[in-house]
Amino acid sequence: MNGKRETVVDVQGTVEDGFEPVRDAFVANFTGRGERGAAVAVYRHGRKVVDLWGGTKDGDASDGAAPWETGTAQVIRSATKGIAALVPLLLHQRGQLDLDAPVGTYWPEFKAAGKERVLVRHLLSHRAGLPVLDTPLTPEQAIDGVSGPAAVAAQAPAWEPGTDHGYHAQTYSWLLGELVLRVTGRTLGSWIAEEISGPLGLDLWIGLPEAAQCRVGRLADLEPPAAPAASGLRVRPKRSVADAYADPASLTSRAFGAISPAPDENAAAYRAAELPASAGVATARSLARCYAALIGAVDGHPRLFAPATLTLARTEESAGLDRTLLVNTRFGLGFMLHGPASPLLAPGSFGHPGRGGALACADPESGLAFGYVTNGMQRNVTADPRAQALLRAVSHVVGRTSAGDL
Repeated sequence: MNGKRETVVDVQGTVEDGFEPVRDAFVANFTGRGERGAAVAVYRHGRKVVDLWGGTKDGDASDGAAPWETGTAQVIRSATKGIAALVPLLLHQRGQLDLDAPVGTYWPEFKAAGKERVLVRHLLSHRAGLPVLDTPLTPEQAIDGVSGPAAVAAQAPAWEPGTDHGYHAQTYSWLLGELVLRVTGRTLGSWIAEEISGPLGLDLWIGLPEAAQCRVGRLADLEPPAAPAASGLRVRPKRSVADAYADPASLTSRAFGAISPAPDENAAAYRAAELPASAGVATARSLARCYAALIGAVDGHPRLFAPATLTLARTEESAGLDRTLLVNTRFGLGFMLHGPASPLLAPGSFGHPGRGGALACADPESGLAFGYVTNGMQRNVTADPRAQALLRAVSHVVGRTSAGDL
């Protein structure tokens, strides 16, 4: 014996015939990529074809701890942004919101500090110039529903709005949340609950109710895997990016540090907060089902996005070097688009990753919708090796199997 401990995981769930490579990749995440607890789900043409889970419920659990179960949910970090983007896009589809109107049309206080010409579409495409706050918010202020909107309304842009893009890592919460509140009179989280999660039967929340707190696993940090388990991805940032995260004065550090000190993501108050940038909670099954409903009918429910809205979601609005992330990113309206920094299912895919692991996306051409959640947070922002391995397995299956066979 060499003393090396073998990783054993009891993977639960189902895969339809032909999708066995996805199960193989999911198991390999535990045996070779450091996974602790996770779930993955895939829909195709409105039908669930993959639904798997395994490991422990809590990322910091010891041996013999509670297992991940069929209804275990997780904080999905920035994968929340894609879910939040549904609201302004559907409001636009219903004629309640003009994407080309100044934000100040709906939120007069926002016009301060040279933001009169910031458009609604700028908020969704990370072109508003507002990724940082001159004075960061405390965790308590970040979730009080008042301090965040007031701070971004008073903040001067870091660049001329509309001329460039930079990821609004935290401020996206208060920008979108307050806009939706001003337009509808409802919070973004309640709108999602009433218009999306309720009708579709989703375990997906922006603002976790008390009754569901017991279902959510704890997040924990994990070291990234060494090659070749990293699946060909850069799992450690290049030096310039690492330096930017380490420099408290950089735009990168300030954007991610708009809440300081960093909030406890395992705290009940954080999970209950309506932070559309980072604090959504979901199961993988519900993420995949939600994205499936954007591109097609699901169990008798008509598709959510009209063709014109789907075009808006995945038409490039921002591309090139991201002022915050310091890599080349692509955004539509509210969604990341397929590209080297954030590979998705196919060139026409749209979705959103969560820093450290989670991912949800859809590809209208193949009819695929994908959801992945994990409790083990690795050091990545836009492309996690575990999620990427699962995406490759799905793409492999679809690439070698005709639509008529599935």
